[in-house]
Amino acid sequence: MSAGEDIDGGVEPAVPTWAVFGDLMSVLLGAFVLILVSVVAVQLELSTQLEREVKQHQEETRRRQTLEQALAAPLAAGRVTLINGRIGISGSVLFALNSDQLQPEGREVLKSLIEPLSAYLKANDEILMVSGFTDDQQVREGNRRFADNWDLSAQRALTVTRALIDEGVPSSLVFAAAFGAEQPVASNADEEGRARNRRVEITPIPKPSNGAEAARGQ
Repeated sequence: MSAGEDIDGGVEPAVPTWAVFGDLMSVLLGAFVLILVSVVAVQLELSTQLEREVKQHQEETRRRQTLEQALAAPLAAGRVTLINGRIGISGSVLFALNSDQLQPEGREVLKSLIEPLSAYLKANDEILMVSGFTDDQQVREGNRRFADNWDLSAQRALTVTRALIDEGVPSSLVFAAAFGAEQPVASNADEEGRARNRRVEITPIPKPSNGAEAARGQ
């Protein structure tokens, strides 16, 4: 083997510049495509989420309008209030102070709600949550029927729930909840505010899924 052959054999051929540039462009193009795909995916997700929120808002507006139309007569008579889809009834109309026994006026108010609520429930896949609330004053010491405001609000919610069932609302479409002095709608610093906080609310809510119903039944 000659010296010239040894020299030629030990030198690797240089890679053409255009090939390096081509590889670099391929990498950059691939990265650009990945970024573009990611941006498009994010935009599609945001668009889908916005569309869901718009539909949810429209459905909520429709539900409230339907409920307001159903309760037109009781609302016009000033016997109940309707705020954010919650039907409010003053505690003084339903019950005497520190009592869970329905007063005649309260029973009449509930009777006036049966027909519109029944029609509303038939047209919508919803159930009724009956919530009891109190002011922040402790139950009177002489009243041993209730341990505290939680107990009082629970019994009042149960009383209204049973009254609705007695008047024809299916028991599977109504349940009771107690909040005690939580979630006041007015200040408890004066009697007027405390009177507003002593209330019962009836709220139509979506029916729970079968899984949620099974869990609640356990």
